[in-house]
Amino acid sequence: MKRKILIIMALLIGALTGCSKFDSGTSLRNSIETAAAKINDAAYDISASGGYELLTVTVEPGKNDEGFRDSIDLDMIAGVYDFSPYREMYHWCPFPVRFFHKTGESDSLIVNMPESMALHPRNLYEYIFKESTPDNNFTIAASDYHYYYSLFNKYDYRLLADFTLDDESIGSLDMMSMAEGYETRNYNSEFEFAEGYSIGVAKERYNDTISLSFALLEEDEILLMEKKVFSGSRMNDDFERTYILTIGNVDIVRSSEFDSIQVWLDGVLQANAAARIIDDSDTTGTICRKRDILLTFDDGTTANLSEMIKPGMEVLSTLVDSLHDMTFAKRVVDYIALNIYYHEFKYPRDK
Repeated sequence: MKRKILIIMALLIGALTGCSKFDSGTSLRNSIETAAAKINDAAYDISASGGYELLTVTVEPGKNDEGFRDSIDLDMIAGVYDFSPYREMYHWCPFPVRFFHKTGESDSLIVNMPESMALHPRNLYEYIFKESTPDNNFTIAASDYHYYYSLFNKYDYRLLADFTLDDESIGSLDMMSMAEGYETRNYNSEFEFAEGYSIGVAKERYNDTISLSFALLEEDEILLMEKKVFSGSRMNDDFERTYILTIGNVDIVRSSEFDSIQVWLDGVLQANAAARIIDDSDTTGTICRKRDILLTFDDGTTANLSEMIKPGMEVLSTLVDSLHDMTFAKRVVDYIALNIYYHEFKYPRDK
């Protein structure tokens, strides 16, 4: 999932067309239709999953916008914690409520909490103490975590965590993000669903070249993958150098090195097929946002890609946005980590 987007065109095409995805039909149309059906089925299954509910968690605007202003390492907060809020309030501490009680030792950060706190974070941010609390039926198990903060918009973030609800796995998140000022920012986020699917997004910037990608997989089988490489020394000079859309065993390639968009089936260039981008999103569009492609098949018939995968596009758009924003990581996992850090490490006191 987290393979770097190769800038050299030959290597890009080789990486995509050299791998076997799944058996194609007897024609380009059959292959696209088979792939589209798999994408729509995957989107339907994912939308009904616990992992989808977790990824699409929202928090009211304005909550916790200040973010971290400290560096935290997993060693500082490792252990097993249960949601067991204290009555006492600490008005001098950025996180006034002591939410969690340490119940065991671990090399990981393991947090047991009520489902209502995890999937409805406003209950964390607007907590009102009650004598009784719901069962701690939601577990976050982070085996890797750090947030190294520095001035001048520099940071290094890492989260690798599994999530369970009522003792059943609902998925795992693997996320890395770093910035060295405004010009250098790299980001990778992948979520594996318990149902066997995974989706990931990535953004990498090196000097004047930016690579963007997202992918939907079933186990190791690529269902859908989109990659873009664009460059420019100034924002208004940015142009899309390379665009590759993989749908099953079909690759649609647009490059500044080619006169037209190429269509590949199982690694073979289709001389009688064609594709055309039919919108104005030359640099910002993706098939999840604005971009549409008109396909011309071997027999001369045409079809809009957006219509073929329309049932799944809303789900995919939501997932891609969620993985970029990663509200659950920022507003739940980070909030919990900072809460534990302040009460257990920075300002410890007798329990």
